[in-house]
Amino acid sequence: MKEARLIMGMPIEIEIVGPDVRAALDGAFAYLVGVDEQFSTYKETSEISRINRGELALADASPEMREVFAIGEKAKKETGGYFDIRRPDGSTDPSGVVKGWAIKNTAALVRAAGCENYFLNVGGDIAMNGKDAEGKEWSVGIRNPFKTDEIVKVVYPKGYGIATSGSYLRGDHIYNPHAPDEKLHDIVSITVIGPDVLAADLMATAAFAMGKRGIAFIENLSGFEGYAIDAEGTATLTSGFGEYLKTKAVDK
Repeated sequence: MKEARLIMGMPIEIEIVGPDVRAALDGAFAYLVGVDEQFSTYKETSEISRINRGELALADASPEMREVFAIGEKAKKETGGYFDIRRPDGSTDPSGVVKGWAIKNTAALVRAAGCENYFLNVGGDIAMNGKDAEGKEWSVGIRNPFKTDEIVKVVYPKGYGIATSGSYLRGDHIYNPHAPDEKLHDIVSITVIGPDVLAADLMATAAFAMGKRGIAFIENLSGFEGYAIDAEGTATLTSGFGEYLKTKAVDK
């Protein structure tokens, strides 16, 4: 069963393969609605908005909020400050953590409901497991950022997480924390495959903020692969990315 809804300001598509999956599907969407209510910086009543207004101290915030902040701080250290949930205006926007974190948690909820074959796509960041409705390996298309109805590569993530960061769909929503006034124009998209969707999303965001150096950053990360497209339309792949461009061998 496949269904798409607009939550967190972006299209969310969930497909769960198997009988009696309605409850699991509804539970997954309900969880994501709750995440949006808690973490959206656009909702005045959200927990993060209360923190940014000084009405709630982080020490008094929910365990989920403290977890997301901790993930953000860890990612900041791991990326040399290129991933940062704190904005130049002094506010905090944890959305760079929340999306991947929420997808990872949603996948865990789906598995806990007894569903092993699923595909979760939240604004282009994807978690998957098992097989599709035809019993085939899940695949993901990387879009041409200059012509978004065109697929330039078909990737088979083999159960790993995959995330794409770029400016071609959502505009300039990523910035370089080391030079916040500098427009990022060297690359237009970078797709990262990692151990899980949260890790892939964090590293994709940081790599995009690094500009042309981002793909080298991914190359040097153990357990990650990447595919970057620059402003001239040239694609650069990490050394192991090609392993995800072909399906697994069929067992005989």
